Amino acid sequence: QEWQNPFATWDPRDFCNISEIVLPMDTYWSPPIFILERVNGQNPELNYMVLMHNGSFNSAQPYQVTLTCSLIILKFPFDTQMCNLSIASFLYPAVTDFVMKTRWTPPEIMKESQSFFLTDGEWKFTNLSIIEYTERVDDKGFSVVTYVVSMERRPTLYILNLILPTCALYLLDMAVLFGPSSLEEKINFQIAIILGSSMLAVILNNSLPTSSNKPPIIGTH
Repeated sequence: QEWQNPFATWDPRDFCNISEIVLPMDTYWSPPIFILERVNGQNPELNYMVLMHNGSFNSAQPYQVTLTCSLIILKFPFDTQMCNLSIASFLYPAVTDFVMKTRWTPPEIMKESQSFFLTDGEWKFTNLSIIEYTERVDDKGFSVVTYVVSMERRPTLYILNLILPTCALYLLDMAVLFGPSSLEEKINFQIAIILGSSMLAVILNNSLPTSSNKPPIIGTH
């Protein structure tokens, strides 16, 4: 965060050429903001900010939060999700007191964010966009900045563990059904395939996500 305070300025030549100092967050006014989609998280312990001689404040605080996000998993595991991270403050009206702006462009933020990814997980971040708007609450406008994060699921693990075994069972079922085997052998093969399909359905039920209005296509066939 960066903001200006015209009442917190000084001439470095009068103070041993000191051009910046580090102060606790409660020393001066700081922007009271929060994340709208936040469910829980850990508050930072680095409650400090840097004050420049021209009255410019700078505060960089790490947050680890859990956010709510509406998922559409109809195309699982080949789905792409979009989640919002909205930063707002409903204490000061945006028209007269408090207006939030982003300093970096979306490509710059995306490039900077990539440096914090230590491992390659299930999700791949594909795009980032920023929306700045004014939210109307009780006939008052409040500044809101929303980061829209696009994520693409890596399907390789699900293809190897779910899709390929399912296709193999169906192919084996067709081969046994139309093969030259006797009726008794076909019945035994069918029972084995049914048991294998049941075990695969249990594994599939534990692997599929459930937070969606429509179930995945792979889970309905």
